[in-house]
Amino acid sequence: MGAVALLVFREVLEAALIVSVVAAATRGVMRRGWFIGGGIALGVFGAVLVALSADLLASAFSGAGQELFNAIVLLAAVLMIGWHVLWMSSHGRELSRQMRELGSAVHSGASSLGLLLAVVALAVLREGSEVVLFLYGMRAGGAGHLWTGLAIGTAAGAALGFALYAGLLRIPMRHFFGVTNGMLVLLAAGLASTAARYLIQADLLPAWGNQLWDSSWLLGNGSVPGQTAHILIGYDAQPAGMQLVFYGLTLFLLWMGARFARRQPSTPTVDGRVVTHPVA
Repeated sequence: MGAVALLVFREVLEAALIVSVVAAATRGVMRRGWFIGGGIALGVFGAVLVALSADLLASAFSGAGQELFNAIVLLAAVLMIGWHVLWMSSHGRELSRQMRELGSAVHSGASSLGLLLAVVALAVLREGSEVVLFLYGMRAGGAGHLWTGLAIGTAAGAALGFALYAGLLRIPMRHFFGVTNGMLVLLAAGLASTAARYLIQADLLPAWGNQLWDSSWLLGNGSVPGQTAHILIGYDAQPAGMQLVFYGLTLFLLWMGARFARRQPSTPTVDGRVVTHPVA
């Protein structure tokens, strides 16, 4: 039971941290709860389908089907997060003003919200499929107390994710969107780095150095702090050179894109509706 609870905890924690950052970044946007809940439900459903198709994935691309699938899911999440970061860079001040004046009745950003919250489904899909596959293997091996371990691991991972979300909500409103945007940039860079690792494992990319350094003695990848740092900032105790290329390139592109987006004048709106003339 302990091994089951630990593995489920680590997988749920990864998804929960991503969901927490997304939920905080969309604070105040109307109907976000429906999007988040729907994303989680779709992710769970997709995870079951992926687990049922495990043999097909394993046989695809010379046995590297699972690695390629994980890389595609991660890169899709990077693109969606990047789009939201650029959108927020040009609309963050407007949203912050609306949050101060109208409380939670923020009408802007619905289109960006839909893209970003798809990341929730992708996160749950990737981590959930690994949990389902692991539990299936444990059950086939005759292990017991699977449901107890699943419940304990899920509750513990979700609790840490909620703690992060509660902490983010305490950030003053004038700094809130800047902080969450920065966290999303680091999150996207970390996901891109992890995608590169999967592509290296599938022999689709060169490693450019399998292990540039080893900081496991300080912070191991398998530890809870290491796992948390891995999701939030892309930490890897034993990174390959290609992972650093993906990480740095993602940071650079989003930083440059955000700078350009901030220079563009935002479209005037009244109650969330675009207007074609200046507001008096």
